Amino acid sequence: MPTTEKHQKAEITLRQDHAPDLWSIRVRPEQSLAFKPGQYATLGVEDGTHMVERPYSIVSSPAEEEIEFFFELVPEGGLTPALHKLQVGDSLVMRRQAKGLFSLDEKSGRKRHFMVSTVTGVAPYVSIARTFARQAEAGQPVGHELVLLQAASRSWELAYREELEALAQRFGWLHYVPTVSRAWEDPAWNGEVGRAEDVLRKHFDAHGLVSADTTAYLCGHPEMISNAKAILRRCGFPKESIHEELYWVPKK
Repeated sequence: MPTTEKHQKAEITLRQDHAPDLWSIRVRPEQSLAFKPGQYATLGVEDGTHMVERPYSIVSSPAEEEIEFFFELVPEGGLTPALHKLQVGDSLVMRRQAKGLFSLDEKSGRKRHFMVSTVTGVAPYVSIARTFARQAEAGQPVGHELVLLQAASRSWELAYREELEALAQRFGWLHYVPTVSRAWEDPAWNGEVGRAEDVLRKHFDAHGLVSADTTAYLCGHPEMISNAKAILRRCGFPKESIHEELYWVPKK
């Protein structure tokens, strides 16, 4: 397991399986990782004679001692099958520097933020929400409003739903909307139904959001991002007010 100028070892301290193909881990790196909520870290696992690396959005707040990640198993993927085998006490490799520009818009002056995700795309939003929650608990004003739409096929794929619902009940700056697209496979679900892009405009309007005072964020499945971006553009959003984070590039 290499420890170099660019890489460090990180030990898994906690693992939680949300569904057969969805799980999260917390890791303790050798040295602390500085990052902004919304950024990603690059993880790696040795594969014979070389190391396979991929970037993953960080779930945890920068104030937390350990770093949390949320994964979806891609059976033919380059790294997730190896990551899925790791358990508490195992180690992986993490780059020492976090990167990414998918962070909260603090330059435009807009204080309202419409955040749309599919499955693991909720990760950067959880990081932002946890950071604001810590601010609020410390008596510091948040000064922002978050409307978070999380979409999945079935309710058990809505990881972090209970945490986000609890935060939304405690703090008026967070509005949380979970939705499932395959309700016929989830008869116990009594919440919103539809893909993210199907219900996006409904909740955008319901919360009184307008393009003039809102920044939009799209994270997860590239098809959702493409469809949602087109809807937002029709709502009057300029390109610079729509931030996107594709988790993979679809094959042509």
